[in-house]
Amino acid sequence: MTRIGKYHLALIGVAALLLLMSLVRVVTGQNDITSSGTFSAALTLAVPLALVGLGGLWAERAGVVNIGLEGMMVLGTWFAGWAGYQWGPVAALVAGLLGGALGGLLHAIATVSFGVDHIISGVAINLLGPGVTRFLSEVLYREGTAAAEAGGAITTSPPISPPAPERSLPLLSDGPDLLGRLESTHWFLLSDVAGILRGLTHNVNVLVILAVLLLPLTFYVLWRTPFGLRLRSVGENPWAAESLGVNVYRIKYIAVMISGAFAGLGGVFLVFVSTKYVEGQTQGRGFIGLAAMIFGNWRPGGLAVGAGLFGYADGLQLRSSGAITSVLLFGALLLLGYLVMQARKLMSSELDARTARQYTVMAFAALGMIVLFWLWLTVDRLPDELVNITPHVLTLLVLLVASQRLRMPKADGVTYRRGEQH
Repeated sequence: MTRIGKYHLALIGVAALLLLMSLVRVVTGQNDITSSGTFSAALTLAVPLALVGLGGLWAERAGVVNIGLEGMMVLGTWFAGWAGYQWGPVAALVAGLLGGALGGLLHAIATVSFGVDHIISGVAINLLGPGVTRFLSEVLYREGTAAAEAGGAITTSPPISPPAPERSLPLLSDGPDLLGRLESTHWFLLSDVAGILRGLTHNVNVLVILAVLLLPLTFYVLWRTPFGLRLRSVGENPWAAESLGVNVYRIKYIAVMISGAFAGLGGVFLVFVSTKYVEGQTQGRGFIGLAAMIFGNWRPGGLAVGAGLFGYADGLQLRSSGAITSVLLFGALLLLGYLVMQARKLMSSELDARTARQYTVMAFAALGMIVLFWLWLTVDRLPDELVNITPHVLTLLVLLVASQRLRMPKADGVTYRRGEQH
């Protein structure tokens, strides 16, 4: 399939998804499914996941597994809060990047230079990040210090002043609120498109704009430049890259430090949203961002889709717990569409072992569709406990489905030593 054909297929998929969401909204009466508030919250919640996922992408494309993203994100939040209350948002941005990069440097020293198992090193950084930040808070935010007098405490920094600015996209959300008026009509499809556009373009934090620009920039650097080619070759076969004169150690160090900086930038965004550092504010987003990167098959486009999916699920349950039940109908209709497409494929193919496996998968999909539709008909409101864990359940389900088509870099997690052959 040509690249243009793939783009056309993606556009058709987006259009079909919009139609399906609009249909579910009309049938269920849950306007929050496509409201501007839901998509604004989804964008806010997806950005830190996308930034952390980009961090994982840079490291793993260079052959270094980085599950220490959560700890690096924690370092980014603390340093952003500490510098931000003293010198403003720009200082917070720089300090958060440096804090995350410091965590990446520690991971690179352990894994690249000393050959420590990547998983063990990542776990150690996840433990080290909260411990170091708590120690620094105990020292710098204790009673009697300037930070405490400015409103800081052991578990929180003083507020950042001034807060990070927000912008609206010209023509769409700047000036008369035409999209808001169209959204309030609740017309089929038109109001849904208006609500989505307004949520994604109205009063957007500047760091959101930066994060969106970093996705295509990462794609360009890794897939369209000589440096990106060398970095990806290190992740596929470092010994072949070495034979061509690539400094594998240097490339890995650069990639892992950039990885940590991206994770730190995700922490900076959390600080900008809450206007201060709060202990524990990452809430496992480093792991969900890593899951989004894996769902995206180690590519920026797929990562963006995964982060958006998790952000939407989280944003919907924050906006309206009742709207979560509509997701059951949405899931049932998606499974129905999957069954129709698979049935059309099987009608033109001969029976073999692979086809028999497809029939088994289709049987489970049909069962899931029936269960979801039955739950939507019989359950008026999900318990709050189930609503709160929706993003994490979705993470597991998405990884389970996506695991059938994943292809990680061949040398990801492999210990490299110069001059040795693997």
